[in-house]
Amino acid sequence: MQPSRDYPILLFSYGTLQDKAVQLANFGRELTGQADQMPGYRQDWVEITDPEVLAASGKTHHPIVSPSERGEDSVAGMVFQISAEELAAADRYEVSDYKRVSVSLASGLTAWVYVRA
Repeated sequence: MQPSRDYPILLFSYGTLQDKAVQLANFGRELTGQADQMPGYRQDWVEITDPEVLAASGKTHHPIVSPSERGEDSVAGMVFQISAEELAAADRYEVSDYKRVSVSLASGLTAWVYVRA
């Protein structure tokens, strides 16, 4: 998957940004992507209290990932092609428990992802 001219940014999601309702609420469109893995990370859960995020996702607990000490750990998800404006919308959607970092995926692609802050 190579980024397109219209959607030059790659975003990896292992959680609610994969949900159609969340995508429509934040990006105004349903994203298409491909399955991938984020090696060297493990998944936990975080309680969400932000009313707008709760309304968009319909879930009180969202997955959150952190670097792992165990080399065999990996987090499954989807890698999406998005625009700079959509990346800004994703930044607004994510609560302060998350920070955006660049990671290398199992496919060899490099993508933005939200991890534990």
